Amino acid sequence: MKWVLADGWTVARRDLIHWANQPMTVVFGVAFPVVITLAFGYLFGGAVEVPSGADYFAFLMPGMYGMTMLFGLSATMIAVTTDASKGITDRFRSMPMAPSGVLIGRAIADLLNSVLILAGLLACGLAVGWRPATLPGALGAVGLLLLLRFSLLWAGMYLGLLTKDPGGVVAIQTLEFPIGFLSNAFVAPGTMPGWLGAISEWNPLSSTVAATRELFGNPGWGGESWVAQHAVLMAVLWPVAITAVFFALSVRLYQRLDR
Repeated sequence: MKWVLADGWTVARRDLIHWANQPMTVVFGVAFPVVITLAFGYLFGGAVEVPSGADYFAFLMPGMYGMTMLFGLSATMIAVTTDASKGITDRFRSMPMAPSGVLIGRAIADLLNSVLILAGLLACGLAVGWRPATLPGALGAVGLLLLLRFSLLWAGMYLGLLTKDPGGVVAIQTLEFPIGFLSNAFVAPGTMPGWLGAISEWNPLSSTVAATRELFGNPGWGGESWVAQHAVLMAVLWPVAITAVFFALSVRLYQRLDR
């Protein structure tokens, strides 16, 4: 465990040095979701009927927080496939490093990046008038958002190791939008056809968005199904299950890569 943590921090520190040398990459990563949020809020806000007649940004922001965590999936894939295409992954594998440590280092770096992006988006929300109801609830909601991101970055690492080709990321980026919109982030599952609404309610993103709306004290769609009534519980169980599956798959695949 000592060497796993040491190797993990070494790999994470490598990415932090890249941030220092290429700060515009970090700035763009923070600015992009802010621009998208402002576009949604000011372009579509007047055309959307918000539950309970609340302010649109109060309804929108938890959905955008969740969508931003989802979009981190392709960012992790890009980093992993880029390292593989440049031979960096093979160099790591030729060194006396713990396989799980290399992947944990990537997880640490990507999670820190997500913390910065989420902080920028939270600041944007506060600037446009969004407010959480209580500080403890807000901290719990942020914790659930980062937990979702942590689970998805393991899925991103597995898919990145599986494809090995930066071009394969395009397919995942294309799927991010349907997965994101097939949730309760913007549309009530109750307005969808029955089978599609059921898929939407059981989407892990829907559980996180519903739970964060509840913890932030923001308006949401509600719902009568079991999964909608236990959003906070499912916002914990989904990421834990995803992490357990894709962590094991990622480490196993990393160990089996051709030298």
